[in-house]
Amino acid sequence: MIRTKILLLLFFITIITSHLFAQDLMDMLKDEKPTTNYTSATFKTTRIVLGQSVESPAAGTLQFLVEHDFGALNTGAYNMWGLDQSTIRLGLEYGVNDWLSVGIGRSSYEKTFDGSLKAKIVRQSTGEKNMPVSMSFYGASFLNSMHFTDPSRTNYFSSRMSYSAQLLIARKFSNSFSLQITPTYIHKNLVKTRGDNNDNVSIGIGGRYKVAQRTSVNAEYFYQIPGFVNSYSVSATETAKYRNCLSVGVDLETGGHVFQFRLTNAQPMFERAFITETTNKWTDGGIFLGFTINRVFTIVNPKVPKQ
Repeated sequence: MIRTKILLLLFFITIITSHLFAQDLMDMLKDEKPTTNYTSATFKTTRIVLGQSVESPAAGTLQFLVEHDFGALNTGAYNMWGLDQSTIRLGLEYGVNDWLSVGIGRSSYEKTFDGSLKAKIVRQSTGEKNMPVSMSFYGASFLNSMHFTDPSRTNYFSSRMSYSAQLLIARKFSNSFSLQITPTYIHKNLVKTRGDNNDNVSIGIGGRYKVAQRTSVNAEYFYQIPGFVNSYSVSATETAKYRNCLSVGVDLETGGHVFQFRLTNAQPMFERAFITETTNKWTDGGIFLGFTINRVFTIVNPKVPKQ
């Protein structure tokens, strides 16, 4: 009889405790605030191929870039189909915080120095904040440090300068596929002739498709708006319009490195040059084989929140 009473007492205690626990759990769920889930790794690095992506170095990390393009394939066997020639750019990009990064670089093309900043405007997310795209602003300045072609005339330092402003709008549709639209404005303080435009407006489109755990295929195309495209001299009596830049690359991720191999009709590797000064055509064999090595270093360790 006593055992029966004890069992009944334990049964009722269990029922009451379970009810109170369930009630507390429901209260906790009611008090829990809705969360925002941000999309990450829309692209693997700060570049799609040659052009900028919405990605930035993480706060406190420094990214070192070694960019290299060989000569054009159509230069023939004498130049080993371009392998005897090269254009190089070295760059550093640093994540100041979660939304701002800065960068500097030096290219052998026209001995050009560049400085840049990239600021995140919005991030693709779901949950409490539902944002369908990620958006960043990218601005850069370029300094041509070559000797002036005519030192006898009055030459100004400002004539060496050019500028680029881009709005990077991207969406990650799935773990495998991302797409970006890049409206671009470029200004040159000095152009070759009075008939040339100081300003160029173009639209870039680029994408990434992940084909394996650490491998993706990337492609991008920059279309220059008619009316803004300048001409270059083909010969003493002939001119031609600058071409639109088309690039295809493969990204290979290996821990702290990302290697990219690419084919493109543009030899320079900074925005003013490859967007507005491309002279080669894919159909003529004016294709450059190139690669980029991205290496990331942690300069400031991220703060771990206190428990």
